[in-house]
Amino acid sequence: MRLLVLADEESKYLWDYFDKSKLEGIDLILSCGDLSPHYLSFLATFAKVPILYVHGNHDGCYKETPPEGCICVDGDIFVYQGIRILGLGGCMKYDGSEPLQFTEKEMEHRVKKMKLKLMKNKGFDVLLTHSPAYKINDANDLPHTGFKSFVDLLDKYKPELFIHGHVHMNYGREIKRETVYNSTRIVNAFERYIIEI
Repeated sequence: MRLLVLADEESKYLWDYFDKSKLEGIDLILSCGDLSPHYLSFLATFAKVPILYVHGNHDGCYKETPPEGCICVDGDIFVYQGIRILGLGGCMKYDGSEPLQFTEKEMEHRVKKMKLKLMKNKGFDVLLTHSPAYKINDANDLPHTGFKSFVDLLDKYKPELFIHGHVHMNYGREIKRETVYNSTRIVNAFERYIIEI
């Protein structure tokens, strides 16, 4: 399955210089948040595949203007062609100015609320979040610190793939696009990236 993953910055390649052929061969589009709802709606008009998304910490506008033609999987498990995708949006609470900031305890509570869905689906294959996991592709400042509860999910369920955004690739050379944690492939979806699973 070929995935197009997106996060944090609208891709000029896909928006300003769009051509329908750029979406050919893509089986699923996943958004990790902090993207304009108009950008996702635009892609949805041309994509012949579902666009799934979680909220970034700057996506408060989605309440009034949700991305049309897209599916919110934040706080849910979505199964597509046998692939179980668990979505958890938002980031670490750093000033409370945005509604999509959570303390570690609050994110832990959100994960616990998923218990029945996780049991029903016998786990998940892809973890789709905005924030990274604690000490795995995160940063040292509070806004970009990852969640320990995501590490717990990776340890317990050993998904094939963990896709996140929030830590922009242009923050510095040490920011990695891909890494591996145990048996899980971890991908920073900043702007756009194509993954085969």
